Amino acid sequence: MRGILSAAGYVPYWRLDRAQIGATFGSGGGKGARAVASFDEDTTTMGVEAARLALGAAGGVEPRALSFATASPAYLDKTNATTIHAVLRLDRSVPAFDFGGAVRSANGALLAALRDGPSTLVVSSDERNGLATSADESAGGDGAAALLVGSDADGPVIAELLGVATTTEEFIDRWRLPGESRSKVWEERFGETKYVPLGEEAWNAALKEAEISADQVDHMIVTGPHPRAVRSLTPRLGVDAEKVVDGLAATVGYTGTAHVALLLTSVLETAKPGAVIGVLSLADGADALLFRTTDAIESWTPARTLAAQIDARADVAYGKFLSWRGWVTLEPPRRPEPGRISGAISGRREDWKYGFVGSKDRSTGALHLPPARVSMEGGALDDMEPAPMADAVGTIATFTIDKIAFSPSPPIVFAVIDFDGGGRTAVELCDANADDLKMGDRVEMTFRRLFTADGIHNYFWKGRPVRG
Repeated sequence: MRGILSAAGYVPYWRLDRAQIGATFGSGGGKGARAVASFDEDTTTMGVEAARLALGAAGGVEPRALSFATASPAYLDKTNATTIHAVLRLDRSVPAFDFGGAVRSANGALLAALRDGPSTLVVSSDERNGLATSADESAGGDGAAALLVGSDADGPVIAELLGVATTTEEFIDRWRLPGESRSKVWEERFGETKYVPLGEEAWNAALKEAEISADQVDHMIVTGPHPRAVRSLTPRLGVDAEKVVDGLAATVGYTGTAHVALLLTSVLETAKPGAVIGVLSLADGADALLFRTTDAIESWTPARTLAAQIDARADVAYGKFLSWRGWVTLEPPRRPEPGRISGAISGRREDWKYGFVGSKDRSTGALHLPPARVSMEGGALDDMEPAPMADAVGTIATFTIDKIAFSPSPPIVFAVIDFDGGGRTAVELCDANADDLKMGDRVEMTFRRLFTADGIHNYFWKGRPVRG
């Protein structure tokens, strides 16, 4: 039996009320809200969040391969999956590869993992952009998802793969040249005439391979970057309308590369054993998959549900959203911008920088953040063991609000955190309203981008208020 062992999605804390777009420009926008990655997030950091949650719910199953898919990579030439690999502290023998450049790349990564081979963590992430008042701006959304794929030899399979079919055809519907920040689209009726027959063909072939009929499907996911084609095709699939899964359009938006896995995760989080899940994705062709949940899904507990993340939110002003995206440039603080980080130093401090691993004195148990060679208690030298702290929760001992230090989105909030079980360090806080913070607030750690200089992203850990 081969299928999904664990799943998780990540939805950023911030939301843009679409009505703000129309109120600002007199056109565009709409109803509901879209998820917005913060200024210190990118597709890699969002992928890290989803991957940590998926492994946290995997019952100790470790991936033996890592795939990362995104249409908006933080780096070109450099592999982004290696950053996720480092944060998860996977063994050096675990390969990590990027599947990038197109929305469909996530489907390719998932299909490759489902066919055969070792247990694979398939991470997909996207940040959707568009010109002001465009449909891409308002209907898009930012987010990530992770699916741990393997066989029952790796661990309990919660959703067994029943059938797969794909159809491919070359046509110009949506495109973006390297270096451009927004996609262009062809006249939508053309894409509809292409996608609908491709989708029907793939869906019927997947049903045939699975040896089931459409009326046996309990949850149906239909998605893609062409909304008109999705709407036209859905009634033709033979699945009752009430079984079609909410596409999260009103609360999150279309998350591109991540959307298939995000919707699949939303179904798995509430599905009962024996439920048949259909997936049909329209992107440069059509990919159809059918799964059946197993009895193991009853004992599988999501680390943090999508519903909880969707509910835990705060609104971002439209002007700030535009500045985060780089569409408008605000006057920066009158302080020198940071210089690029050292590749050599980052390599030597990988466990601390990416894994947030401190050191623990073997004789006294004293925790050191950052790691130290000499113990603060007793002075023992080089008698330390690694102390992973990425999953630790702590309390704000004190904090300061800095409106002068350089930041893409001032002010910066720095806090001293006392961690449960020992350890203290100073970190920057994120996803927080400075006016609402107080000493004693609970904080968890999240992997973010501190700044970018000379084309190098300086990733590290920040504190985030515990919610939900």
